[in-house]
Formats: sequence, structure tokens, C-alpha cells
Amino acid sequence: MNDPLFHFPLESKVSAIMGVMSILVCLMLLVRGGTGAKIKDIFILGGQSNMAGRGGVIGGKWDGNVPPECNPNPSILRLNAKLKWEEAREPLHLDIDVGKTCGVGPGLAFANKVLRNGFSVGLVPCAVGGTRIAEWRRGSRLYNQLLQRSMRSMRDGTIRALLWYQGESDTVSEEDADTYKQKFETFIMDFRSDLHLPSLLVIQVALASGEGKYTEKVRAAQMGITMPNVKCVDAKGLRLKADKLHLTTMSQVHLGIRLARAYLNSITHQFNHTHVI
Repeated sequence: MNDPLFHFPLESKVSAIMGVMSILVCLMLLVRGGTGAKIKDIFILGGQSNMAGRGGVIGGKWDGNVPPECNPNPSILRLNAKLKWEEAREPLHLDIDVGKTCGVGPGLAFANKVLRNGFSVGLVPCAVGGTRIAEWRRGSRLYNQLLQRSMRSMRDGTIRALLWYQGESDTVSEEDADTYKQKFETFIMDFRSDLHLPSLLVIQVALASGEGKYTEKVRAAQMGITMPNVKCVDAKGLRLKADKLHLTTMSQVHLGIRLARAYLNSITHQFNHTHVI
């Protein structure tokens, strides 16, 4: 017999074979999981420009300033436009909110606060600047893209929450402002239903600014939503850029931390209706 294993006891042969099989299984899991094979806590980032991030954007160019709170971490990933996981870096929405200059948003500051030992965070950027809530209705291009990206992310972890910052474009028309609450509630119900996550946590941001004169109407609608597992983080008072519309870089950091606190609070406290922080 030329088999080198022939001269070893049966127990040693079995042990060696089992060892090789274990290595092969581990390699298969790593290949399947791609970057960051650890179980992911996944967060969907939706809305318009202040979620996509305009922090540090001046004259159509991003200044490249990344605060320490937004530093990259090998355990914090993002789903890129090609539906592949990669290490998350600012600007998170670079290849998602295309045609516009993206800068710092709240996503990485949030992720650095909620990252757990032994896990990775998966961010799924989906925000698009200048969009009204009507453009996110079920069946629309934006909704379908949001749903596709969210469903793809679920292969590699668990969606923990939808982080939503939108509504500035709904302050221009009084009709849009008056119907915001109903449209956003419908959006939440549809999104939860299509993902088969009926209790999905939604953390929305009450506006800090608006494009029109009905900002307070939209804010009232946002803070007046009474749905299970919906939280509201108030951005009013955060410093704005010279355009009086977009948050500064440090305001985005502060918002990300507020969103993280809202999420972490939800882990240990039950809530049955919109809670404003």
C-alpha cells in the first residue's frame, strides 16, 4: 500500500480527515460571507440629502474632513452600489446618491457607537437627495431600490432598524405637508410587510430645516406618528451650513450619536408608540 495514511491507526486517520473537513467548512463560510464574515447587525439608511450627507461639502466639493467619530473600522461595512460588502468609509452614499456631491452623514458616527464585540455592523445606504415622500411609495424606483438592497443585506445578517431622515422637500407644498403623516405611515407599513418584518424598528429624524415654509407642519406630522416601534430623534437646533438646509459635519456627528442612543435605548426598553428624543 502506498497510501501514507495506511501506516497510521484508524483513530488518527479519522481525526485527520475531520480536521481537513473543518478547515474546508470554515473556508466555505468565509467565501460565502465575503468581507466581514461575522454576523452583521444591519441598518438601512434612507431618506434624502441630510441622510446621504452633505457635511463638509462647499461649492460642490467635499473637504475630505473625517471626524474621529466617523473613522473607518474593519468591523463596519457598507453595501455598495454593486451589492457587495466593503469597509465603510465617508462618504457612505458616494455611489448611491449619484449626480450630487456627498460628504459626511450620520451613518458612521452611529455605527461606531452601536458596534458590538464579536459582531460587525452592516450599513445599507439608500438615501437620495431632493426626494419627496411620495417618491418613496411602494412600486416606485426609489422604493424598489430600497427594498432590493435591504433584502440583499438580509442574506448576511439581521436588519435591526431603518434610520430615516427625509421631509425637507415636502415643506414646499402645503398639500405635501398635510399628507406627509399618512404617506409616511403607509410607507412604513409597506416596507415592513415586504420585508416580512412586521415589528421592524424605525428611527426617524424630525426636521432641522426645510426647503419651504411648511417645515413646522412636516415636523408636527413626524412627531405625531403613533405606530408601534417608531422612534423620533429631533434634529431641531443642530447647526446648519450657510445654505440653511444641510447639517454641518459636526452636526451630523451629533445626529449619529443621537440615533445610536435611540437605538441602544430601544434594546432595553419596550415602546408602543412614537417616542421623541
